Amino acid sequence: MRVKSERDFWSGLVFVVVGVVFAGGATDYGMGPACPAQDPCAANLWARFSQLSAQPGAGYFPLGLGVLLAFVGAVVLFKSLTLESDGGDPIGAFAWRPLVAIVAAVVFFGALLEPLGLVGSVTVLVCISSLADAEFHWKSVLASVTVLTAGAWLVLVWTLKLAIPVWPGFLG
Repeated sequence: MRVKSERDFWSGLVFVVVGVVFAGGATDYGMGPACPAQDPCAANLWARFSQLSAQPGAGYFPLGLGVLLAFVGAVVLFKSLTLESDGGDPIGAFAWRPLVAIVAAVVFFGALLEPLGLVGSVTVLVCISSLADAEFHWKSVLASVTVLTAGAWLVLVWTLKLAIPVWPGFLG
């Protein structure tokens, strides 16, 4: 069997591997309450699924997400082996700058959330991640900082009531 799209083949393979690894890792956590032997959910798969959906355990979501990711990867992998693409759709040069910028932005966000608060850490996140693009515009960075900080505060602090510091610790 010949690979007809190199890009789809490798991305599908990565999706399948990551999905299987996450699904396998999720089996170490509880899925939810077990069905007693006399309960109808013990014999019926859909009844068991609905019970787990009502009271999911810690491993329920990562398992479902891993299986879904592996399924999507399998579809992409199948497509890469069956549908013809122009010139085999080769993989181009690896984009190191965006990869390093995005990973660094997420790492710095996590490390600076406690000392700088949500406002400071989102600002650092947006500034570092904007370096991934070759074109850097301060107006768009400031607009992104404003919108993302307000959205993060709205969702995380106001709606979900998470105990995340909003302002840097030295401001009180």
